[in-house]
Amino acid sequence: MNERKKLYRSVTDRMLCGVCGGIADYFSIDPTLVRLALVALTFMGFSGIIVYIIAALIIPEEPA
Repeated sequence: MNERKKLYRSVTDRMLCGVCGGIADYFSIDPTLVRLALVALTFMGFSGIIVYIIAALIIPEEPA
């Protein structure tokens, strides 16, 4: 019926660890937009790289 979506790191759409691909899949948007947002946050002074590393450690990988 009404399945809850879960956030996973993507196995198929990944550049490094699949975090951006997983977030894009969760919100049903293009992964390129998520990657660009991460780069923009990194250059604006936010710690985007640290957030990405923490997310890669915390978010589980998509089941096969």
